Amino acid sequence: MDNISRRTLISAGLGAGLVAALPGTAVAVSTADDAGLRADPFMLGIASGEPWPDGFVLWTRLALNPVAEDGLGGMPSRPVAVQWEVAEDQGMRNVVARGVEQARIETAHSVHVELRGLKAGREYFYRFRAGRHLSQVGRTLTSPALHETPAALAMAFASCAQYEHGYFTAYRRLAEDHPDLVLHLGDYLYEYKKGGYVIGGGNPRDHEGPETVTLETYRQRHAQYKADADLQAAHAIAPWAVVWDDHEVDNNWADDVPENSDAGQLNDSVEHFRERRAAAFQAYYENMPLRPSSLPAGPDMKIYRRIQWGQLANFHMMDTRQYRDDQLAGDGWKKNVAERLAEDRTITGAEQEKWLLDGFRNSTQRWDILGQQVFFAERDRNKAPEIDDVSMDGWDGYASSRRRITQGWVDANVRNAVVLTGDVHRNWANDVKVDYKDPASPVVGSELVCTSITSTGDGNGSTADPVMAWNPHLKFYNDNRGYVNTRITRDAMTADFRVLDHVTTPGAPASTKASFEIRDGVPGLQPRA
Repeated sequence: MDNISRRTLISAGLGAGLVAALPGTAVAVSTADDAGLRADPFMLGIASGEPWPDGFVLWTRLALNPVAEDGLGGMPSRPVAVQWEVAEDQGMRNVVARGVEQARIETAHSVHVELRGLKAGREYFYRFRAGRHLSQVGRTLTSPALHETPAALAMAFASCAQYEHGYFTAYRRLAEDHPDLVLHLGDYLYEYKKGGYVIGGGNPRDHEGPETVTLETYRQRHAQYKADADLQAAHAIAPWAVVWDDHEVDNNWADDVPENSDAGQLNDSVEHFRERRAAAFQAYYENMPLRPSSLPAGPDMKIYRRIQWGQLANFHMMDTRQYRDDQLAGDGWKKNVAERLAEDRTITGAEQEKWLLDGFRNSTQRWDILGQQVFFAERDRNKAPEIDDVSMDGWDGYASSRRRITQGWVDANVRNAVVLTGDVHRNWANDVKVDYKDPASPVVGSELVCTSITSTGDGNGSTADPVMAWNPHLKFYNDNRGYVNTRITRDAMTADFRVLDHVTTPGAPASTKASFEIRDGVPGLQPRA
């Protein structure tokens, strides 16, 4: 397999439409430019996602001008036939499935192909054609058969990519590390207009268009991000499983409650914010390689789901925004907010909580991994035991909800529970307990927190945070940008915190800041040399 840096990376687009294809189906498609596209329409890259034992989702979206103000990418206002094909080799000689889908203006000329009938646990390659134009070739995988336990899985995860705060070099480095599965834990894009979120020294690049509140502006913003070649490289290397956090809609939104109620915006009432949410969700689906089960219905979109990697791992992909209670005390870091301990507070909603607890009870996998958004372990900024100072936006603001989830995997005898987290723009590695106030409470799981791809700009490289002194379950901290590589086997899960020294200029190399191991049947983190 050639390193992705040796490939020609051609931009490709998104998809809308669902196809269940039979391997080897012959489809006659003209190679003439019958689509009438005189320029390359694959300017937004290609992607795959949602692997299952006999297939996956393939995605592209056609665009001639990614930052067109109407969000439609400069495409003609008619359907365009898009051919797709899947092969067993990168040269696309041994094609095992092919078909044609219509990219339609109603879904911003995006295409989703839901593929079935392939072999389990295999590497495949894919590409798209529109008229005479070919996309790049992408690599993807099917997951192992449900009864099989593969020897290993290379999984990377990332979050928080503010386009204006730096270059997406970390995505390029992630692709060069050649994972077999990528989890994105939210803040794939940011909603602000130019000048709305500025780092010290100024932003190295700018958003196009106003703050995203309408379908047109969300589509435009997604297209601007997808046109980035480094992000395209990461999508082309492996299947992705994505969940949103807040900035895909509005900073720190909670169910029907926006961050601020802005007169004259789609935040001035519940009804108007739900209209904004519907626009954001529609654009999110159009631009991600998601299953049809995640199709939005207005302001509602179900993204919590499971991805099974044979008997090795269960990935419980969660949504901690759409069903949560509003943040207490006006949000932010607050001291001694007793209501955060209320038994009826939830960050998941009752239905998702039941789904997760049932998943723990039914799991037969060796590793149960929660792909979720906000800081899970307790993180108290105040040293005095009689005062707690915690974030109302993370699980600390929903302490009983966290206890129910944690106790749930303990009661279900989950063999190895690992929480994956984004959001906070720093690397952390934490032991997880049911009761953080009791020093004798045992460690029952682990949390790995990835830093941002770019958000907040260049880090200072620090590996010390004073709160660790009185939060002994917090084992590692680092202020760099980057991502996390993991290797999951029967015996252990290892995590390498991959960091870049700078992102405000492109091209930084990646290095490993710290490594940890979680051993099978032994809760908690072990440092690795």
